[in-house]
Amino acid sequence: MIRYSLSCDQGHGFDAWFSSSADFDRQAEAGYVSCPHCGSSAVAKQLMAPTVATAREREARQAVAMDAQRGEMIAKLREMVKTVRENSEDVGERFPEEARKIHYGESDPRGLIGRASPDEARALIDEGIEIAPLPVLPDDVN
Repeated sequence: MIRYSLSCDQGHGFDAWFSSSADFDRQAEAGYVSCPHCGSSAVAKQLMAPTVATAREREARQAVAMDAQRGEMIAKLREMVKTVRENSEDVGERFPEEARKIHYGESDPRGLIGRASPDEARALIDEGIEIAPLPVLPDDVN
């Protein structure tokens, strides 16, 4: 993204963001860029000093971007967990037993959620039973 300092033919100054220089040119030529003060579409770029970011500023920007990405990822995980819970039977402590019944054809296939100790989970995996833990997300334990 590029931030341009712009001014209109009435002398009003303002800033605007564009994906590229060509994007600004295309939008300005089509009359899409206008002064927020007076509405004039006679807009031109102004001289700008380049922005030189310090290492600390770059780190801060990266942290903000990572926070946004992290938030988006957590929201998607939260939606996935919600969907799994809504479409599964919670069998609690009976999870290993019920998972085996389904695996060995003793019970109808269905989605299950429940609890298993680490040893029970390893035993299920060793038997070829596909299981996966549901993630515990931030704020789920608060």
